[in-house]
Amino acid sequence: MSEEILINVSPVETRVALVENGVVQEFYIERSHGESYVGNIYKGKVVRVLPGMQAAFVDIGLERTGFIHAADMMPEPPEGEVRRGEVPDIRTLVREGQTLLVQVAKDPISTKGARLTTHLTLSSRYLVYMPNSSHIGVSTRIEDEPERERLRQAVETAVSGQGISGGFIVRTVAEGADADAINADIPFLCQLWQDLSAKLPSLGVPAELHRDMPLYLRALRDMARAPIDRVRVDSRLTWQQMQEFAAKYAPQLVELIELYSGDRPLLELYGVEEEIRRALEPRVALKSNGYLIIEQTEAMTTVDVNTGA
Repeated sequence: MSEEILINVSPVETRVALVENGVVQEFYIERSHGESYVGNIYKGKVVRVLPGMQAAFVDIGLERTGFIHAADMMPEPPEGEVRRGEVPDIRTLVREGQTLLVQVAKDPISTKGARLTTHLTLSSRYLVYMPNSSHIGVSTRIEDEPERERLRQAVETAVSGQGISGGFIVRTVAEGADADAINADIPFLCQLWQDLSAKLPSLGVPAELHRDMPLYLRALRDMARAPIDRVRVDSRLTWQQMQEFAAKYAPQLVELIELYSGDRPLLELYGVEEEIRRALEPRVALKSNGYLIIEQTEAMTTVDVNTGA
């Protein structure tokens, strides 16, 4: 079985396809417009505290100041427990002029600024790292109790064995995954946090400390695992950035990343464009000789099932 990751980069969008034995298994698109700030970490400055709302406004360098509630500055309760007691007066948690390290939890909307939190997280394919916590939990979407315990034990064993500080949440996608594959994310996340911590003292206020990775680096982080045979990208600049990223965080991938410079478009060469066209067609043929008609309207998406008899 052969697996390849194909990355097509243009000024308008980036497209990533995972191809297994010539068949497209996964496909992702990231467009250059409509940027999201969710997940970005900023070194901000508190500009106003509102005791009546139990909230504060924080300048993080965006067009509008961000908004943080007192509850988003409180320590997270352990898994399965609810926060007990009242949230303390926000004036005991923060003051005007104070420097605050925050993460965007919700994008700005209309005249409202971004919703912020001090509960910092860094994500990989299988894990979410919480540098300011010691909690190890499992996504609530994984309902099978033996599987939850297996995943928790796997991460706890890896963390204690490596003497790592901080907490982890096992993501839903990790259900059924091999423990070694899950634990392989831990060194990457810890190294990333060390790099951010080293950069923090030299930053002014306000300043961006961390931005979520572009699609092509997330693909390298999350998808480029055994048994991937190679990663092909059609942009020299992107290829150089991927090489630098791999050299620092995943040296075993450096030799797998190839620059494609052929005349024929990369995704067309592998038949991905045709697969996309078929996937977007409103009529879907079934093996039973029946077919589906899928149509999207303003109010709903309708699926009409036809027997074809």
